[in-house]
Amino acid sequence: MKRRDFFKNTSLAAIGSAFLSPVDLLASIPANKRRSDGKTAKNIIFMVSDGMSIGTLTMANLLLQRKEGRESNWVRLYHENKVRRAMMDTASANSLVTDSAAASSSWGGGVRVNNGSLNVGPDGTEHKPILQKFKAAGKSVGCVTSVPVTHATPAGFCINNNKRGDQGEIALQYLPLKFDIMLGGGLEYFLAEKRKDKTDLFGKYKSTGYTVLQSRNDLMKLSLSSDKPVMGVFYEDGLPYALDRDHTDGLKAATPSLAEMTSQAISYLRKNKKGFVMQVEGGKVDWSAHANDVGALLYDQIAFDEAIKVAIDFAEQDQETLVVITTDHGNANPGLFSGGKANENFDKIQHFKHTNEWILKGVDRAFTVPRLIERIEAAQGIVITKDEASSLLKHFSAADADGIYNPYKLPFRELAEIQTKYTSVGWGSMDHSGDYVEVAMCGPGSELLNPFVKNTELHNLMLEATGLRA
Repeated sequence: MKRRDFFKNTSLAAIGSAFLSPVDLLASIPANKRRSDGKTAKNIIFMVSDGMSIGTLTMANLLLQRKEGRESNWVRLYHENKVRRAMMDTASANSLVTDSAAASSSWGGGVRVNNGSLNVGPDGTEHKPILQKFKAAGKSVGCVTSVPVTHATPAGFCINNNKRGDQGEIALQYLPLKFDIMLGGGLEYFLAEKRKDKTDLFGKYKSTGYTVLQSRNDLMKLSLSSDKPVMGVFYEDGLPYALDRDHTDGLKAATPSLAEMTSQAISYLRKNKKGFVMQVEGGKVDWSAHANDVGALLYDQIAFDEAIKVAIDFAEQDQETLVVITTDHGNANPGLFSGGKANENFDKIQHFKHTNEWILKGVDRAFTVPRLIERIEAAQGIVITKDEASSLLKHFSAADADGIYNPYKLPFRELAEIQTKYTSVGWGSMDHSGDYVEVAMCGPGSELLNPFVKNTELHNLMLEATGLRA
């Protein structure tokens, strides 16, 4: 071979390999060569901080460092080198920017579907959700979430539906599946007086052998030796934000935290000798990002982080559990931004007692400027100006605010913009982003994780980690 041709050919080969996708590279390595220890995972705990941009993870860690002198459990896993870490491409079948239904379906069904669909492909093909696969293999399965148990992320692991918004129907779809434990919010999809069809769905669940839970007390008293499927629904819509729950009389006693639900679910599922697979979602991280609500965002991220500790503590004791920690997409791209008072401003969040949602839901057209200033100061220790308060109150007369999860047209955007100069936290938008996101894994099967993955790869990785095949 001529010297010139040799360099030409080898250069082309190098260029070609540089453009191989992580999927192609993974496929080129036989599965038995990728497993380093031969162990399989008996259990999987798949944890999703829904809508978590990297700024959310960063600021929650900074808040804990400055308030409590410790790192978040997630970041500590990085510092202690206890996990394999990757970046993940989160696109859906029809958009670079996914929604939660398509994102969860990528893990649940193993294929990319259009935004709004749950394990139903663009051509109408239904792809069997992963919890159904694991249930058929004899494992116990379940979901835990801080939003309705019928919402997109848990549903993506459980059922097929081409309309994620049909949560009343999704509640019916869960009934015959008899998954071992489902915990979250969404009372309106189960109560006869709230459902459009007036069906007493809790009655149907009980009559078909389920244990139904409707309070924190019910959950904490759950018989862990029972073999009956459990449906626990503790609040209408999503559960309260962690910050409001901790500072509102009665909420802490009435509603469970994400960590408490995670702990009880693990205890309920672990008795199966064939193992279990469960999804845990911090769903209100996403809702708070849509609202640009910094207090809600960071304290719900911390609540999710407390659930991480529950999962990791179990996995480290168990030694047979794969823990996956990730998000389905970024949202709003929040961040702490430079300024002479950045530290001082950010530290104000340590003293927040309530979310922006709590503030705004308590305001009406009769509010005066001084009264609004007083309410915000009492909730967050921030004293806004009279002009800022007046500007905010105008939106209550016009009812012109928009945004997802904002049925009362509350001026979340306006309040967030006002807060920025007091907290030094800014926002990129009020919606999902197309960012690549964090994935961390520990336990048997984590060695299968490559440094860069498509979201759909996690479906087959979970099956392979447990010794199953798609």
